Amino acid sequence: MASKKVVDVRSGPPMHWVGDGFPVSSVLSPGSTGTALSPFVLMDYAGPARFGPADRPRGVDSHPHRGFETVTVVYKGELEHRDTAGNRGSIGPGDVQWMTAASGVLHEEKHSAAFTRAGGELEMAQLWVNLPAAHKMDPPRYQELRDAGIPRVELAGGAGHVRVIAGAWGKTAGAARTVTAVVLWDVSLRAGASVELPVMEGHNAAVFVRSGAVRVAGTHSAGARRLAVLSREGAGTTVTAEEDAELLVIGGEPIDEPMVAYGPFVMNTPEEIQRAIADVRSGKFGEL
Repeated sequence: MASKKVVDVRSGPPMHWVGDGFPVSSVLSPGSTGTALSPFVLMDYAGPARFGPADRPRGVDSHPHRGFETVTVVYKGELEHRDTAGNRGSIGPGDVQWMTAASGVLHEEKHSAAFTRAGGELEMAQLWVNLPAAHKMDPPRYQELRDAGIPRVELAGGAGHVRVIAGAWGKTAGAARTVTAVVLWDVSLRAGASVELPVMEGHNAAVFVRSGAVRVAGTHSAGARRLAVLSREGAGTTVTAEEDAELLVIGGEPIDEPMVAYGPFVMNTPEEIQRAIADVRSGKFGEL
């Protein structure tokens, strides 16, 4: 079977602010990507950015979500979360927060109290993962995945390592419980080393270069903050580090259903979007 090919190498758009705590570049967005990388809908890459000490936590105040999952991977800094499903927690470097909004939650995301007091460097990625119609109105769910509990696979020959956040890498299962088949791998690769990414035939996949530079599928170079989008056809692809590189690999089984994204909602029809807006206004999402 042929390997996956690179169909596009994208640069992230200019940075914009989400709230007052997250300077992000929307590497993926519903408007620019649509369902081309389904089940992934959005990817915001935040930072690296330095914040001075403050007396008030920066971030995003209470806001709703319905119809999808938010996945936040922290590399530097610390984030605090609370929501109307009763979940509350703090995640730091290496940790991942996997919130299945499904039928709907209100939540807020802010710098932690400790990070606010001390200041420091912030770097993180947030992804939105779509849910199939059959699961959009499931009860909300929350997973807090600590760095120590995320399986780490050492690559042969000292080439680097892979943190298996979701999906499987060979016989190593990822830490997250997912609704559909999703892969999310943190890959560190030393200069000159190569790795074969075990992405499946018929699945979408992309390689985001956090730092360094790589050559993907033997044909396309991608530097820092670039996204190499792979073909749905083919299985597996080779990535070679042109210099020391840090990568975030995303992929999964496409959800071949209509998708309508509006603000903080991802549903199947405009009518469902209107229902979500009405439910928030009538208090059905609760209060923080």
